[in-house]
Amino acid sequence: MKFWISTGAAVILLAAGVAFAAEGSWTGYISDSQCGAKGANDQAGECTTKCVKEHGAKYVFVNDGDKKVYAIDAQDKVAGHAGHHVTIKGTAEGDSIKLASIDMAAKAETKEAPKSKQ
Repeated sequence: MKFWISTGAAVILLAAGVAFAAEGSWTGYISDSQCGAKGANDQAGECTTKCVKEHGAKYVFVNDGDKKVYAIDAQDKVAGHAGHHVTIKGTAEGDSIKLASIDMAAKAETKEAPKSKQ
């Protein structure tokens, strides 16, 4: 009886883990694990690379929409995109992404203050 209960519990946990994996496409910045969302901008490339090479940080992806920071499995594939605005495709599981592809994205829109009439 214990065997069947244990087996049933294992199947439920495995199914729950699969249910939380989501395939998709996201746009955002490649930053580093020390700066996270603060490093999600076009000027952070040099700093991001330095943090990874000299301070042991890892490359991360910062989603444009909610500024959520995701760990990336394929560090070698994103190294050349440090500080870049990119679109990635892959599978998200919790706070990490299994990367399938990465491409440059259009620059993020910046909001300018309205100009006053003089």
